[in-house]
Amino acid sequence: MNQSNHDVIVIGTGFAGIGMGIKLKKAGITNFTILERGTDVGGTWRDNHYPGAACDVASHLYSFSFEPNLTWSRMFSPQAEILAYIKDCAKKHDLLPHIRFKSSVIEATFDEVAGKWTVRTDDGQSYKARFLISGTGGLSRPSYPNIPGIQDFSGDLFHSAAWNHSVALEGKRVAVIGTGASAIQIVPSIAAKVGKLHLFQRSAAWILPKQDFAFTPTQQWLKKYIPFWERGIRLSIFWRNEIFGLGLRYPKFMNFSKGVFLKYLEHKVKDPELRAKLTPDYAPGCKRILLSDEFYAGVSRDNVDLVTAPISHITAKGIVTKDGKEHVIDTLICATGFQASEAASPFPISGRHGQLLADVWDANGAEAYRGTTVAGFPNLFFIVGPNTGLGHTSMVLMIESQVRYIVDAIKKATKRQLKFVDVHPQRQEDFNTELQANLQGMVWTQGGCVSWYQTASGKITTLWPKSTIAFSNMLRQFDLANYYQEPLASEAKQDQDQPIMATRDISKSA
Repeated sequence: MNQSNHDVIVIGTGFAGIGMGIKLKKAGITNFTILERGTDVGGTWRDNHYPGAACDVASHLYSFSFEPNLTWSRMFSPQAEILAYIKDCAKKHDLLPHIRFKSSVIEATFDEVAGKWTVRTDDGQSYKARFLISGTGGLSRPSYPNIPGIQDFSGDLFHSAAWNHSVALEGKRVAVIGTGASAIQIVPSIAAKVGKLHLFQRSAAWILPKQDFAFTPTQQWLKKYIPFWERGIRLSIFWRNEIFGLGLRYPKFMNFSKGVFLKYLEHKVKDPELRAKLTPDYAPGCKRILLSDEFYAGVSRDNVDLVTAPISHITAKGIVTKDGKEHVIDTLICATGFQASEAASPFPISGRHGQLLADVWDANGAEAYRGTTVAGFPNLFFIVGPNTGLGHTSMVLMIESQVRYIVDAIKKATKRQLKFVDVHPQRQEDFNTELQANLQGMVWTQGGCVSWYQTASGKITTLWPKSTIAFSNMLRQFDLANYYQEPLASEAKQDQDQPIMATRDISKSA
């Protein structure tokens, strides 16, 4: 088994991993490697290439603050443009030499004596590093529905996050399971080409108009040549979203806002029976609010059947609902989201005393300190960890805050010659006790729904209950006082090969 030594290992090349790599280089930390399971960068935006895939956050806000993209073609950027942006960032900041593609992590183990992580990949490689950063995100592991007989289906079957473009849908009988964020983009994109579309809905979603549009040549020129124009629009969108986010803290306000949603539904769907099926029975915001200009028109087509009867089982020919009806299909598409709320460890991670992260999270539900570190797992940092998700604005804002916090942690630990830092368990417990208390009064817990935000026990492990400003302020500096600090032994200090704040690339050191 080959082994290489590094100061930092980053896992993933989505916004989290690429943003981390850029900021490590800017801080002079160059002895790092980024492990990527795929053959290219992009993360979620590389893997989700289904028809109609696009962002539901305005383009101006869906880029790094330090690397604005002035070439977005639309108000809400399509998947291909977001992927191109991530690739451009990686190339511009010379990250490609640091990336090891086709390197899927299968295990990470912490050596408390050496103060280092050992990371093994499925290609037989082994990497050692003082600091390990997980940028795999919460939407990286597709969740297939646990429906009896699904393995017996004889037609084409795939998940929306692994779209099979070789399957021709023209004239086919197609089923889509799910009416979440992916499905409302897929349905209007394929409805006109399929012969028959059966859309299986477990619960209706609250939908608002997306108000998407292509930028005019004048707007493109203003973005490119008038810097304050782009910054001003980004700032206005940011504050609009933050104000909307305030409403999620008050279930009564969200219930009061139902009229806006219902008016849009009534305007777009004329059939009262279909409209009733599409009307949710919970407060707006309890589940993710969706944006679409096209979904209601797509589901209203004559060749689209919105099925609300629960699914009983799947046969070789189709889907049988509990009312006894069999829906015969050629292709089954699972738009059933990701393994997010249960927040299972993406691979076995062993911390101090050999404890497994999966066991720790199974016991109490996934939780971390400030969404970034976990007690008992020194020098391990999560980007988009537990309770960092948002229901109102861009996750890139959260990622940047965590990246800043992690860079500061590495710098402080290095300056003080610390073998490792490990958050105090009581600090983590206090943080999560307050966080969960804040969540209890919000629409996600009081809105009358069960969502993917919650675990089976009802605990919310995905969402951040305050503003992105509060999160940014909380992570402005690494709070070393809240961490146990293990110093390097004197002989270890003398044996260090290179300072971590290197001025040249030593990523190939052994």
